[in-house]
Amino acid sequence: MKHIYYILITIFISSIGVAAQKYEVLNGDTVNYIDENNLKQGFWKIFGRMAQLPDYQPEQVVEQGEYQNSRKQGIWKKFFPNGKTKSEIAYVNSRPNGYYKTYYDNGEIEEEGEWKNNKNTGTFIRKHPNGELAQEFVFNEKGKRDGTQKYYYEDGKLMIEAEIKDGKEEKVTEYYPDGSLKAEKVFVDGNLDVANTKVYEPKTPIKVETIEKDPVVIVKAKETEKSNKGNFDGNGQHKLYNTDKQISKDGFFKNYRLMDGKSYKYDENGILINIELFKGGRYIGDAPLPKD
Repeated sequence: MKHIYYILITIFISSIGVAAQKYEVLNGDTVNYIDENNLKQGFWKIFGRMAQLPDYQPEQVVEQGEYQNSRKQGIWKKFFPNGKTKSEIAYVNSRPNGYYKTYYDNGEIEEEGEWKNNKNTGTFIRKHPNGELAQEFVFNEKGKRDGTQKYYYEDGKLMIEAEIKDGKEEKVTEYYPDGSLKAEKVFVDGNLDVANTKVYEPKTPIKVETIEKDPVVIVKAKETEKSNKGNFDGNGQHKLYNTDKQISKDGFFKNYRLMDGKSYKYDENGILINIELFKGGRYIGDAPLPKD
């Protein structure tokens, strides 16, 4: 088995006062360099011993990429505890900006698209865990869906095809799992035109599966969410905020799972659309939205 060794080297440079430069030597390469101004520079590997995340071994790489003056630049890669790639995200000054791709822990692509000013732009795809397409969207420069948008069943068959202009639906065509036409919906200024909407019966009977009890809805904190208390280790009482600095979760966490509290949902325009309540780690209902 090939072992990886690292050496932590500290060089003291003294002329006026004392300044220190730190870096690690990994397989002959210099990584994790901190300059005399205590700024991260160059190629970095964040190990499990540094991130202190659950399920990672001390010398396992959690993420890696380039720093310039302690700001993430270019493509950064994150990894699952099983070693497979979790995400590849382009950064500019520590903000996601440009190409990104996320993966399921089985290695299949989850999402792929472009970020600009905290919004999706251009083409976007999402896949099911089995590798089949789930969504094909197109976003304009304002981050609103624009053009033909498609949703797919897990077997790859088309579920919905929507024509959207500047974030507002104009026409939506829906299909049953057997491919037969389910509905043709017309919208005026983003509102459903009921008089011109057509709904069709399925050509083949739809199988209804009986669920004996409600499935448990689990909500976990995302790596991009920040706590009002600073460092977030996945446990205790925290209020979390998303990348747009909006409250996303508020309550008691255990191993990054929201046990008791609220989970806030926003639409693509950043508007609060739902507040889910959790008790004992289970979804118990929705809270009323705050009045303007």
